[in-house]
Amino acid sequence: MTGGGWSTPKITLVLYPFGAGAAAVNVFFASLIFSWMGGPIASAVWSIGLGCLIGIPATWYFARHIRHLMDRAEVGGTDAGA
Repeated sequence: MTGGGWSTPKITLVLYPFGAGAAAVNVFFASLIFSWMGGPIASAVWSIGLGCLIGIPATWYFARHIRHLMDRAEVGGTDAGA
């Protein structure tokens, strides 16, 4: 890391509400698909709760990716294939 810009934890904190929300929607839709096989449909509370848990690592990995792209942009890396 070159040290310029935001750190990964700061990016994670800013993006966490979006990551948790996206994970909650995905949990709910996954429960709808699972219901076709006889499973229960997740309530809004369960979907939001699981989304908050799943959103933590998902947002962390996404923030690491964004930090990596920021570092590459600072160095001047234009390799589109990597």
